[in-house]
Amino acid sequence: MRKILVTSALPYANGSIHLGHLLEGIQTDIFVRYQNYRGNEAYFFCADDTHGTPIMLAARREKISPEELVSRIQVEHLRDLQAFGIHYDNYYSTNTPENQFFSEDIYTKLKEKGSISSREISQSYCDHDKMFLPDRFIKGSCPKCSSPDQYGDGCEVCGANYSPGDLLDSRCAICSNKPVLKQSKHLFFKLKDYEVELQNWLSAERVDPAVRNKLNEWFQDGLQEWDISRDGPYFGFKIPGEEDKYFYVWLDAPIGYIASSKNYFEKKNPTLFEEFWKSESTEVIHFIGKDILYFHTLFWPAMLMGAGYRTPSRVNVHGFITVNGEKMSKSRGTFINAETFLKHQDPEHFRFYLSGKLNNSLDDLDLNFQDYTGKVNSDLIGNFVNIFSRVGTSILDKLDRKLGTVSPEGENLRRECLSVSEQIFGYYEDLSYSKAIKEIMKLGDSVNRYVNDNAPWNLIKTDPEKAREVVTNTLNAGKILASYLSPVLPKLTKEISDFLDCGEFNSANLSEKLENCTIKPYKMLSKRVDEKAIEKMIQESKPEENEKKSEEVKAPSKESGLIKIDDLAKVELRVGKIIEANGVEGADKLLNVKVDLGPLGVKNVFAGIKSAYKPEELLGLKVVVVANLEPRKMKFGISEAMLMASGKDTTLSLFVPHRDAEPGDLLK
Repeated sequence: MRKILVTSALPYANGSIHLGHLLEGIQTDIFVRYQNYRGNEAYFFCADDTHGTPIMLAARREKISPEELVSRIQVEHLRDLQAFGIHYDNYYSTNTPENQFFSEDIYTKLKEKGSISSREISQSYCDHDKMFLPDRFIKGSCPKCSSPDQYGDGCEVCGANYSPGDLLDSRCAICSNKPVLKQSKHLFFKLKDYEVELQNWLSAERVDPAVRNKLNEWFQDGLQEWDISRDGPYFGFKIPGEEDKYFYVWLDAPIGYIASSKNYFEKKNPTLFEEFWKSESTEVIHFIGKDILYFHTLFWPAMLMGAGYRTPSRVNVHGFITVNGEKMSKSRGTFINAETFLKHQDPEHFRFYLSGKLNNSLDDLDLNFQDYTGKVNSDLIGNFVNIFSRVGTSILDKLDRKLGTVSPEGENLRRECLSVSEQIFGYYEDLSYSKAIKEIMKLGDSVNRYVNDNAPWNLIKTDPEKAREVVTNTLNAGKILASYLSPVLPKLTKEISDFLDCGEFNSANLSEKLENCTIKPYKMLSKRVDEKAIEKMIQESKPEENEKKSEEVKAPSKESGLIKIDDLAKVELRVGKIIEANGVEGADKLLNVKVDLGPLGVKNVFAGIKSAYKPEELLGLKVVVVANLEPRKMKFGISEAMLMASGKDTTLSLFVPHRDAEPGDLLK
């Protein structure tokens, strides 16, 4: 029996749980449930990440203490996560005595080992607010593309990375005053001291090869010292022996894994804490998103090495979730909070759909609502649930709800279902949930085909005992499939186990048969997805269209030639790639181009650019496209979009996006 401590990344306590959090929580929960299903001893720990300047300022805006804010958010986070069937052994907080103790303990040991250095650095400081400003609290124009209102660490328009001092027209994001540079002593963790140990740790298959390749780039560039201190005012733990210095939130956040488990084991079994964090005889497995890879695979294990704690056995890294092929967007209503989703959709439908797409790669996972509706309605309801609804209702009623024995034909069906058990278990272990779902649905097809071929709804009229045999065979095969799906669909499969009265599903009782027993009355297990409910959910997730602005500008008259800002917001500019370009017979100025807009498909465009471009010059060129233009019927065909350009005749020049932009990317 394996002993496994499993964690997922800590949600930050400055916002609601959304689909991105749920992706990781569900992926981790399925893994933990599977391990316990197999008879291993697996624990699932998480916590709210509660420290930092954003929390402090959010509490100030609400006129409450940071402690009050994070306590309230923690309750909301846990409520929403649990509503999606995510079961934690302990969901804690980083603002706790345990977390402070271990943060100070690890820091002190690193300092004693000579792994902490200090030096003066220049930082942006707001004289008005009397505080040093984190990168995200400095705004200005991008030094690369001049886009306004960008953060101090990177541009969301062109993707450039820079330091706050490079921003044009920089200002404090809190009060809008211009920050100044000020010297301050900071503490640094000397990551390079652990370079050899980290490389040895990574070589032991702690991460997937794609992740290791990315980490090798950082080793080649040279490991940098990590600033682990922040100046007050700051919501966090004070650094022992320092004046007005606090641990940077990213130092104490992963220590929250240790603190959460300590809080749990202290009450349940104190010896287990030492087994997990001081011994290599057990396993510690982290689930994280690719955006926090650096912290969890370099800084975190190095801190543990230096302080005498065990390092993670494995760090599983996943991609982001997109919706309908694009990043989650509030304006499009696809930045969906868990609470909103629950009003309109069944959370187990979401678990099932995610599982059908989850694998062990860094690839992003797309939630396409048309695909979601089809997969849930056809695979979950039409295939799996259908097995129980077809034979467990009126047919069983006419048989006094009693099963018989499994026939030789039923044994063949059971053997087919059981023959792939190790393959399915391997997929769960490898995080290839999509492959497990695919295999289970293939088995569901076989079971449904058996029901169709034997038609118990006809047999019940002529040969009730033969109908009983078919029902018995079907439910025994369905029980195996429900057992396989129990890590993915805990609520639905619990209802099935209650219906069959067969006890909790696990791999030890997978092959046990249901014979000569009474089946409970059937209750509806799940409904089909309602597409109208999806549309309501998306609309509810959009910002209020008539939201009052703090400063309203009187709309100019139509005669002025000016447009409203709302009119401009309607224009959807996207990156397109020209994949075909031809002249237009009978037209002096037009070229006919096909533009690839990624997830939006290929659009046909007639553009008046012939005087400036030859068709062959355009092939492969990335351009800026008005993607939501109403199609226009022209003499030569339908034009479905517009290419953005400036100039006239031979001086005309097409707008081109940043070189790293991809077809379909939305420009703001």
